[in-house]
Amino acid sequence: MQTRRRFLTSTSSAAALLALGPLRVSAEADPAPGEGALAMRTIPATGEKIPVIGMGTSGSFEVGQGTPEYAALRDVLKIFFAGGGTVIDTAPTYGNAEDVLGALLAEQGLRPKSWLATKLSGVNGREAGLAQFDSTLGRLKTDKVELLQVHNLGDLKTQLALARELKAEGRTRYVGVTHYLEYAHDELADIIAAEKPDFLQINYSVVTRGAEKRIFPLARDLGVAVMINRAFEDGKLFARVKDKPLPDWAAASGITSWAQAFLRFALSNPAVTVVIPATGKPHRQADNLKAGVGPDLTADERASLIAALA
Repeated sequence: MQTRRRFLTSTSSAAALLALGPLRVSAEADPAPGEGALAMRTIPATGEKIPVIGMGTSGSFEVGQGTPEYAALRDVLKIFFAGGGTVIDTAPTYGNAEDVLGALLAEQGLRPKSWLATKLSGVNGREAGLAQFDSTLGRLKTDKVELLQVHNLGDLKTQLALARELKAEGRTRYVGVTHYLEYAHDELADIIAAEKPDFLQINYSVVTRGAEKRIFPLARDLGVAVMINRAFEDGKLFARVKDKPLPDWAAASGITSWAQAFLRFALSNPAVTVVIPATGKPHRQADNLKAGVGPDLTADERASLIAALA
């Protein structure tokens, strides 16, 4: 007999799947606004297309196996892939997130559908980086990843060289660099100009727009794909709009929640390739995916969101 907890979890998951409605993914081309498909954007280095809404694992996947939170993540992944998502970002320094992600993907046979991004994180020296990467592959239960990033620019020269070696060996398809705070934007921009990685990952939101100054223009000029973290400012944006109605234009743009508005804001910058919000809640996963359907915000709509958070 189902326990009450399992019943509530399965009911919540079913409701979230129904909430996706006609959302579907188109792998052939960028869908026209309003077609109901999760939009795809091109990775400049190869021309490969990926969905614009991905997911992060920091915090949300740092849970114990066998817990209610672990069961909820099983449904989070089901909804993510059912809605056309593929891109999942993680790191060996996110607690046990790689272990949990690897186990859940293997359990559901989802690795072939996944586009995995991980990192060389918190290590110094080539051998330490290589050992960490080998451990990561074991934790993720895979023999390669799609993207390997040097986390927060740590030991950059050595770890980026290692990432490129691994790319040459076919153990990763792309290499990148990351950071998550504005003080590092100028340093990151200098590195992008010098190294021209395939990807960069940086923070960007309605209230933190420093990436617009140098990073985004450089990425467009040099053909570097851009992955966005902290689009919700670690959840702080929701407190700032508590009890505020959505803007009048939201419904016409297909936006039904503040989460969708914040994600669509990030995606409306033409330099951005994919946004990676993290959640451990099935209904929030369904809601996040809806941000990837519909037109980019206009300049006036972006300005109104900025004003609403001022």
